[in-house]
Order: sequence, then structure tokens, then C-alpha cells
Amino acid sequence: MAEEKWDLVIKPKDRLLSVDFAELWRYRDLCSLLVKRNIITQYKQTILGPTWYVVQPALTVIMYMIVFGGIAGIPTDGVPRPLFYLAGTCLWQYFSDCITKTSNTFVDNSGIFGKVYFPRLVMPIANVISNLLRFGIQFGFFLLIYLIYFFADPTCAAHFNWYALLFPVLLVMIAGLALGFGTIISSLTTKYRDLQILFTFLVSLWMYATPIVYPLSQTKGMQFLGLPVHKLMCLNPVTPVLETFKYGFLGAGEFVGWRWLLYSFVFMWLLLALGIVIFNKVQRNFMDTV
Repeated sequence: MAEEKWDLVIKPKDRLLSVDFAELWRYRDLCSLLVKRNIITQYKQTILGPTWYVVQPALTVIMYMIVFGGIAGIPTDGVPRPLFYLAGTCLWQYFSDCITKTSNTFVDNSGIFGKVYFPRLVMPIANVISNLLRFGIQFGFFLLIYLIYFFADPTCAAHFNWYALLFPVLLVMIAGLALGFGTIISSLTTKYRDLQILFTFLVSLWMYATPIVYPLSQTKGMQFLGLPVHKLMCLNPVTPVLETFKYGFLGAGEFVGWRWLLYSFVFMWLLLALGIVIFNKVQRNFMDTV
């Protein structure tokens, strides 16, 4: 009997730490369609549409100005409060949106996964890319407010410096961290749904462990259980990225140093590797548990 030959053979990956980039590239059209779907469906049948991308951070910044700037009196390193809060908000919002939507990959798309084959990593990658539109609009809003302050108040303390050139690298790092955390959580929530609720709650708390509404310089000299708070804050992999972003575009606070940036960069790659291992292991039989 002649041996059957197939054009395409679908089987589980032999190695857990493996990504078929050639296959992902072949499915780039599907990724493009998913990106468009995520963008269109998010604000479909809304009156303001994509304007919400600006309204949400604007209202958030106003609330921060009232609560943290007015009532709590937390300083912003001499930078105008709208600029300081907006710089942290737009980058953190991109991170939290990517990580939250990616963490629901298996559960939200179980119907599609059970009917047709395509590389499963296309889904979380599409989430990260589609959120770039939101970030781009919010980043443009941040630059607009910056220009208003620049021309209206020449004495404004905020100013660009050459660290702003690291912006593309910082964006890749924050996207990689979100993708890594999201793939791990999405893999674990196929069996333990409680983690999805817990993780959403932890992300909201995570924001306060990141210097968004307060400058990192305010934590110097503080102790928590005998440990320096400044160093504990820097162990948060998002902190060096966010602080470098604010220092480059606002000149505020302090540059955390290349050592901490390297730490976040290495952390990102290790996290992605761990996420791929868990993702590949779970996708073999997740339809039995989802």
C-alpha cells in the first residue's frame, strides 16, 4: 500500500520552547484581520467612537489632579500635573489593556480554536498590535498637551532629552512584558478560572506599585519591612521602562540607570520564554478543559 503524502500535517510541537515564525508569517493576513476586528468592534455602535481613546485618559488625568495632586498633595518633580499624569497613564494603559485582553485568549476564542486550525499565538499578538492604535492616539494627545505648555509657558520644567530616542525600545519592552504575562495567565485560566478574576484585580493594584501618580524619587529613603522601597519599586519590571519614558520626554525625576533597564529587558525575554513553554503545553489539550 502506497504511503499517503499530505501537504500539511498538524501535530503538537515536539519542543515546548519553540515558535514557528515562518508559520506565523504565513498567517499574517489573519493577524491583520483580527487587528481590524479588535479595533472596529471595541467602539462599534458608540456615539463618540475612537474619541473615547482621548476622553478616557483626559478624565483619568483630571481625577488624578483632584485626588493625588489636590487632596493628597503628591508632588510631580516640578512638571505640570497634566503632563506628568498623562505620560504615565498612556504607557500604563497600553500595558494593562494588552495584558488583560491577552490573558483571556483561550477562554474568549475557544469557539474558533475548536473549529479551525491556525497558530494560536496569532491571537495574543493581534491583541498587542491592535492596542497600538489606542496608544498612538493617546501618545499624540500627550504630545499636543506638551506643545501647548511649551509655547504657552516658556518656563515649563518639562523638556525632551536624548533618552527620548529610546522610545521604540521602551514600547517593544512594554509590549513584550504584557505579551509574556498575558500568555501565562491565559494558559493557566483554561483550567483555573479563578485566576482570571484574581489577575484583573491584581493588575489594578499593580498600578499603585508603579510610579504613575507619584514620582519614583519620592520613595528614596523609605523602608518597608526593613527593605528600601526605591529598590523594591525598581524590581517591578514596568518601573524602569516607565521612568525612562518620563525622564526622556519630561526630564523629570531621575534616570534609573542602564542596569535596571537591562534587568527589565532580560526579564521580558525570560517571561516570553516561560509564556511560550506554558502556552505550547496547554494548547495541546486545552479544548478538553476550557
